[in-house]
Order: sequence, then structure tokens, then C-alpha cells
Amino acid sequence: MKQGDSLNGYRVVTKPTNDGAGKCLWAFAERDGHEYFIKEFLDPKRPGRNSMGDEESKRLRRKQCEEFECRHWAVINNLDPTDPYAGNLVTALDFFCVGTKYYKVTARMRPVPMPPPEALSTQQKVVLLGTLGDSLALLHRQNIVHGDLKPDNVLLHRPPRSDLYTAKLIDFDDAYLSGSPPDRDTIGGDAGYASPELLRYLKDDPSIRPVQLTTAADMFAFGLMLHGYLTGAPPGFVGAHGSVAEAVNAGADVRLDTKLGDRARALIQALLGADPGSRPTAADVLLALNDKSLVDIKRSRLRINVSANR
Repeated sequence: MKQGDSLNGYRVVTKPTNDGAGKCLWAFAERDGHEYFIKEFLDPKRPGRNSMGDEESKRLRRKQCEEFECRHWAVINNLDPTDPYAGNLVTALDFFCVGTKYYKVTARMRPVPMPPPEALSTQQKVVLLGTLGDSLALLHRQNIVHGDLKPDNVLLHRPPRSDLYTAKLIDFDDAYLSGSPPDRDTIGGDAGYASPELLRYLKDDPSIRPVQLTTAADMFAFGLMLHGYLTGAPPGFVGAHGSVAEAVNAGADVRLDTKLGDRARALIQALLGADPGSRPTAADVLLALNDKSLVDIKRSRLRINVSANR
């Protein structure tokens, strides 16, 4: 993909980059006067008649491509863009192959920067988290695991003449049907937001079967994000671990920010539980947000007391 290329009618109007895209290139495109985001997958590549390799290697690559196509179409076909809760899902408008490479197209978004937590009012936090929760709840009702839930995949939109922020959920490239993840060597996601069961699946733990990778994996990531949105930082943990999930698998204590209120702490602790079956669902989180005090942060009395004792 190059600037100026026309791919299935989409004219690439910016120089492609892989910034923040992993095994993909992305750019902006135009068609019929509309703006789009287009992504080129670097893997897998569909073998052609003259592709290198013997017939067996081509057969295996074709099988990989068929599985790739089936997974993407399963997610696309299970999402109804007319659903009243689908407005904040930035889903695929087109998915196709040109030559040996696959492409996915979505609407172009123009997000606004994420303010620091202390700059957000209670109502702003409730709306931001509520719109993200609505999107997750819709995905999970359709039996879809996002698979790469993290702040980078949430874009903030601020409607005209409004001081509220809505969360636009993007990047469904690693999504899969609950209980039917990709193979251990091809499953995607960000290790920093991975669930404990996903980490064990990646490490070939025989006790973790594909059926155990469900929508609950997204809820672990949501717990990490909830902590970040409310405090500005991820949870801490005891010991030299690479992630919160790794700490949970090791039985280490996960440390939540003391500024969190009791209800927020209890909810986040439950979301970060080792047992997927014990984690709250997206619907549970939305119900909890009905009490706006959940997102309130404690004032720093500790600093006042320390200063007074000096």
C-alpha cells in the first residue's frame, strides 16, 4: 500500500505507517467524497498461483488465510450497525483482499485528547465509562471478545456544544467469538492488558483450553482501564512481574490506588480476579455506574496530615 494507490475503490491519501499498528500498515483514504481509515495486514498473505513455496506450504497458508477470513467475517456479521447501542463501535465497513494482502476499512475518526482524571467532572467520567461499558455489553451479548481492549483502542469524541466525552471503541482485528480464540501462536492482544488466562494460554499451559477464553478476558482489561481512567495510572503489584495478569497468576498482591472509593476498589478488585467466572460482566459495571459516587476520588487527606505533623 502506497500513497496514491486505489484499493477496491479507496484512494490512499496519506503516507502509510505502522505507528502503533503492530503487524499492519494504516493510512487515510477517500471514496465518493467520504473519508476512511484503511489498514493493510502484513500477515497472513494469501498465496497466488506464482507464489513461492511448494504445494503443501501453499495449502497450509491458504488454510491460515481461510481461518483469518472466517474469524473476521464472524465478528463483522455478528454486529448490527443499526443496534441502538452500536453507535460508539467503530466497526469495519469493508474487508477485502487485493493480490496477496488483506485490507480493512472503517470510518475516519477525529478524536480529542484524553484529559487527566482530575480535570473530569463526575458526570464526564460516568458518561465516558458508561459509553465504553455500553459498547462492551453489546459485543458480549453477541458473544464477541474484543481481544485487545486498552486505552489506545478507545478514542474520545466530544459532540459539538457539549462538555461530555463519549468513548469510541476501535480495532477489532484481534476479536473472536467467545470460547473460540485463534491458535496460541497467532492470537493477538497487548500483554500489558491481557487476562491471566490469556497469558497462560500463550505459555502453552495445558490446563487452559480455548473454551476458557471468553468475554471475561475483556473484563479483566476493563478493570485495568477503569483504574487508569479514575486515577491516571495502572494498578501496582508486589514483585518483579511483567504485568498485572502475571502478578495475579503468581498469587502476588495487586495494589490499587488509595484515592479510589470503597465501591470502586471493590469493583476493580473483582474485575481483576484470577477466576474468569467470578468477574463482573459489562452489564454489572453499567449497573454499578448508576451510583455516580463510584467514580468519585478521595481527597488527599494523607498529604494534609503529613504536612500538619511536620
